[in-house]
Amino acid sequence: NKLVGSIRKAVWSVSKPSLRSSESAFREAMEKLEETLFALSIHVGRYIVTMLSTGVILLIGFQLSGGDEQMNTLVWYSWLGGIIIGTMIGSNMVLEEVSKSGPRNVVITGSTRGLGKALAREFLLSGDRVVVTSRSPESVDMTIKELAENLQQVKDAAGAGGSSTKHLQHAKVVGVPCDVSKPDDVRKLGKYAVDELGSIDIWVNNAGMNKGFRPLLQFDDDDIQQIVSTNLVGSILCTREALRIMENQINGGNIFNMDGAGSGGSSTPLTAVYGSTKCGLRQLHSSLVKEFRKSKVGIHTASPGMVLTDLLLSGSSVKNKQMFNLICEQPETVARTLVPRLRVVKGSGKAVNYLTPPRILLALVTAWVRRGRWFDEQGRALYAAEADRLRNWAESRARFSFTDAMEMYTENTWVSVFSLSVVCAFIILSSATS
Repeated sequence: NKLVGSIRKAVWSVSKPSLRSSESAFREAMEKLEETLFALSIHVGRYIVTMLSTGVILLIGFQLSGGDEQMNTLVWYSWLGGIIIGTMIGSNMVLEEVSKSGPRNVVITGSTRGLGKALAREFLLSGDRVVVTSRSPESVDMTIKELAENLQQVKDAAGAGGSSTKHLQHAKVVGVPCDVSKPDDVRKLGKYAVDELGSIDIWVNNAGMNKGFRPLLQFDDDDIQQIVSTNLVGSILCTREALRIMENQINGGNIFNMDGAGSGGSSTPLTAVYGSTKCGLRQLHSSLVKEFRKSKVGIHTASPGMVLTDLLLSGSSVKNKQMFNLICEQPETVARTLVPRLRVVKGSGKAVNYLTPPRILLALVTAWVRRGRWFDEQGRALYAAEADRLRNWAESRARFSFTDAMEMYTENTWVSVFSLSVVCAFIILSSATS
């Protein structure tokens, strides 16, 4: 309290006369400053605690070592123990950050089926307020009804099991038709979201189109125009609208464009048009990150990897489907991983990926048990339809877990933890041998 009081006095002494004349403006400025300092202290504290725990474990190891022969083994085991303890402590911090993050106002384009609907469902069940949209009014209405039923299922299941549903008290889902390739529709979507929710915290440009796996010569004029206008032009128009809204918000917001095959400039034979739009989105992303580097709006990418949706399966061959067995996942699985990361992202220029290197490595190592996971040798689907998958879904769905938090913590900080722990080990080793 004394520290906060000192900061308030210091801010008051150097503040502008216009800020002093308005008590509410000064209070608002102080709240923002306190929020920033609190966030900074969490990050600093996370690294301090991790390093202290590593140092303590290493110091105990040195004290218990009985001689030079035992030193190396014990030191490295102690260092590994410090890494594990530090990671667990950091994961608890992530878990607390996610659980305390208040309801978000979210807009998701292309959210009446596939991954978009799965993302909307996960945001909703995290206690957020969600706007779903697609070109079809009928699809929007059906999705709103379905997601509202999912929310009620989870509330009923939690009530029956004695769990709290407090985090769901602000959750709601609304929607409006929108063709993202039409500027007027995009403006109407932005206005609708602000009117319904008051502000927009997260905008996800998920609407996309592929039109199957074919050589370019087999794509007609309409195919090319629809793919480009939806994937590239639509994302640009939606990003511009989200920027217009978020730039005028006190807390800014975060915009996510969906990555896909071709994003990194790699070749995408048989999906050349689709790949070129995703490559264009990556260029858009890098340009906007620099253009808005001093803005309070974050520009990010989200990469779901390969998801079993109509977008992926349209026109795919039996050979394609055999590959899908190895690295594809259901939309619900991918959304379960992406949404907690999208909700707590900080800064700008971040890439939120589902297919991280460890997941890719795991898929390769376990390839022999993944054969026939989704499709048989003739390419026939073996997995259940969405309605069947979700029938008992409310009872089986677990809330954000400690393992999720550990994964989020390690994927963002393991390099820092590793390098700092090594430095800590050498410092203690030098002091012990001198």
